[in-house]
Amino acid sequence: MSLPRNAAPSPEAELATGHLDADLSRRSRRGGALLMGAQGVRVLGQLATLVVLARLLPPSAFGLLAMVAAVGLVLDLLKELGLSAATIQKTDLTQAQVSALFWINAAAGTLLALALVLAAPLLAAFYGQPELTSVARWLALGFAMSGLTVQHWALLRRQMRFAAIAGLETMADYAGYVAAIGLALAGEGYWALVAQRLITPGILMIGSWVVCRWRPSRPAAAPELGGLLRFGISVTASGLASATARSFDQIMIGWLWGPAALGLYERTTRLLLLPVNTINAPVYAAGMPALSRLVDQPERYRAMFRQIVQKLGLLTMPVFAVVALTADWMVEILFGPSWTAAVPLAALFSVSAIFLPVLLTMGLLYLTQGRTVELLRATLIDAGICLLAIGAGLPWGGVGVAAALAVTGLALRTPLSFWLATRHGPVRNIDVWRAIAPPASAAIVAAMTVALVRACVPRNLSVESVAAVGAAASTVILLVLLLWPETRREIRSGVHRAAIFVRRRRAVLEP
Repeated sequence: MSLPRNAAPSPEAELATGHLDADLSRRSRRGGALLMGAQGVRVLGQLATLVVLARLLPPSAFGLLAMVAAVGLVLDLLKELGLSAATIQKTDLTQAQVSALFWINAAAGTLLALALVLAAPLLAAFYGQPELTSVARWLALGFAMSGLTVQHWALLRRQMRFAAIAGLETMADYAGYVAAIGLALAGEGYWALVAQRLITPGILMIGSWVVCRWRPSRPAAAPELGGLLRFGISVTASGLASATARSFDQIMIGWLWGPAALGLYERTTRLLLLPVNTINAPVYAAGMPALSRLVDQPERYRAMFRQIVQKLGLLTMPVFAVVALTADWMVEILFGPSWTAAVPLAALFSVSAIFLPVLLTMGLLYLTQGRTVELLRATLIDAGICLLAIGAGLPWGGVGVAAALAVTGLALRTPLSFWLATRHGPVRNIDVWRAIAPPASAAIVAAMTVALVRACVPRNLSVESVAAVGAAASTVILLVLLLWPETRREIRSGVHRAAIFVRRRRAVLEP
């Protein structure tokens, strides 16, 4: 006898993944496309909000929030403890295990929120900014809310419910955008940014509990909990190393150069690396559960990972190569003439954005194969390189740091991360290099073409100059990609799908 349509599902039904295996590849492709589309909508909103707020608020306002955010990046990992990855990766998960993980995350989020409230005066004294005390205490609420969200969000990803994930993230982000712009227009200054950072996690918390119908049992011990915790601890340790490296530059720039310099650095970083984060998020969301189910099928695993890396490279490498050589136009269009000091930062961060998306996908190999000890070792090596680069660039301010990170990223971090990630498992080092060869070659030729065209057209911003550069870059990128058999097939397939879509639309619209 079937259950009534409105009956609550059993906990086991919310945890089961067997029904996903039959069409895993299709679910992964469709889910990745759906999340990427939603991320595109979110990126447009984020970019628009960045532009509007940059014109309404001074750089020092962004600098104040960045001072807390740099610390918050580390605390956020401690709140999660890597347990969302454990929930997604483990195939035979039980109600008792997820409940135990939920209570651990909830307790961690609450304790970290309390710690930030107590440490707020010390943070303000470190930076010499008294306003940070109240800002940090309000932002502490976000950790408590996020702690109650971790496991529900992980279960949505485990079940590959990408439509729900995309809808909730988009709704939460846009609510934060609207609140921030509204408060900035009302003259509330940096409190507009504080409100944005609280509204978004609040909506995600409420929405995840509504959409994911799983509910935790009472706090209790669970069988095999130690294995999940060990997995999470290794992931957390590697995440902490990475977060420390990513936040160290902002902490030191804020301490040595003040909130105005940090605000300029942070806004430019956010503008250029925002697409990286928003593109990689759906890649992990779709790739993590799909690859986890293919670990015992090496050929399918290798083929899927190569597709992920290549398509990610196609989306990012040529685009950021062009942006790196047109950074002056981009800053003038988005931020206005008062932000001209951000032009060298924008160019250098664009160089970093060429390799970062692909570099970050190497984490999928470690996580889906359960190689968490190797992940920690590789992350510590990468973090050490980043810290040395930041230290070398600090005497020259934000531009020096950005230049050091760009050079070491291209010359050292990327090839080293490829080699370390492919030492074990079905994916070989040559597989990764073959996957990125088409987008990398397109990026190199596009950069050379843009440099040549810009030498021939007026350097000042104009419709004619932008059109000439855009047309030349688009043409050479397409021509280079057509030279590679894999990308040529992808282009033909894309054109074919687009033609089918147009015919179907015409058939629907015609009487």
